[in-house]
Amino acid sequence: MTAFIASHRLSVAPMMDWTDRHCRVLHRLATRNVMLYSEMVTTGAVLHGDRDRLLGFDASEHPVACQLGGSDPQDLAESAKIVADYGYDEVNLNVGCPSDRVQSGRFGACLMAEPDLVARCIAAMQDAVDIPVTVKSRIGIDDAESYEGLVGFVQRISETGCRYFTVHARKAILSGLSPKENREIPPLKYDYVYRLKQDFPNLEIVLNGGVQSLEEAVEHLTHVDGVMIGRAAYNTPAVLLGADRMIFGEARAGGDLSRHDLVQAYLPYIETQVTSGTPLNRMTRHVLGLFNGLPGARAWRRYLSENAYADGAGPEVVEAALKLVPATDTAMARTA
Repeated sequence: MTAFIASHRLSVAPMMDWTDRHCRVLHRLATRNVMLYSEMVTTGAVLHGDRDRLLGFDASEHPVACQLGGSDPQDLAESAKIVADYGYDEVNLNVGCPSDRVQSGRFGACLMAEPDLVARCIAAMQDAVDIPVTVKSRIGIDDAESYEGLVGFVQRISETGCRYFTVHARKAILSGLSPKENREIPPLKYDYVYRLKQDFPNLEIVLNGGVQSLEEAVEHLTHVDGVMIGRAAYNTPAVLLGADRMIFGEARAGGDLSRHDLVQAYLPYIETQVTSGTPLNRMTRHVLGLFNGLPGARAWRRYLSENAYADGAGPEVVEAALKLVPATDTAMARTA
């Protein structure tokens, strides 16, 4: 029987320019169990760039995975070994990003047209590391969007022994749409991902795309092994506050954290980072949407936006902004 990864029941998607280490610490404070992913890091950057800047993470982030972008089996194997040596719990291959920049490097979603190459890449990575090697893909690309095509892709990759697939339930259109449009215009086909689990019961199938709430995630979990949530977790981090209870059956003593609780828990990390020279806005940009939909949300965003960039700005700016948001969110969050 395949041993699935428990934290894959809910994960936060790798998102370029969003899920940096400061964002991941915030998300980890909101939930102990969710799997967190790095931004995509190219093999060229891993092999030749500033590894500590690219791959460094806080120990509190575990379980945390690193997503790699590349298409050369040897480079991916070397990069995966480096990722494992840094202490990541998983290494993931990006076979889903549709951006022109990624395509020019011959990786991302365009690799779905080359399943044999992807299989060689995955096999090389698996030979190099002991941590799980996983794949994140779309359901198809351009006109190649049949369910049979998706089955063929997954079948070929699974022949390497890979057992972990996260599938964004939209196809990628490689020319004519921006990455943002590729997240919104191609229709979601959740039924493809559901059928994939039925046809490959021994594989771990995680659904990604369009999931806006924990309630939606719970419904998807009746069909698949896991759910990956993306922009909703970033734009409104409070969506994660009930995850340990609702998804993992692990209640916190005293109930779910409130949004105010989450900010208070984040403050020591902010202070440590500011003291070490990290500008405050690197952290506060990840909490701007925390109070969306609640009284005081606009004042919170405005105060942080206007004051977090000042020289010497520190946690006191966040504390001042928090006073602008009524604490009534505590009861709302605990009963959400």
